[in-house]
Amino acid sequence: MAEKEKPKGGAAKTAAKGGKKVQKKYRMYEVTGDTIKRKNKMCPKCGPGIFLAEHKDRWACGKCGYMEKRS
Repeated sequence: MAEKEKPKGGAAKTAAKGGKKVQKKYRMYEVTGDTIKRKNKMCPKCGPGIFLAEHKDRWACGKCGYMEKRS
């Protein structure tokens, strides 16, 4: 008898659980009424559209390596 092949990929796993996976880009914004608020800071070197990652003690850019310490 042939064995059943398991589905590969994240989409198959989330579909089996019954929930939809939220894309990471939508976690960076907060919509209230007619306004959009960006949750994280923007990178001053890379420009608008590139967010700084929020760590425990610093803000860091994954694209250019820019970092600033938290106060």
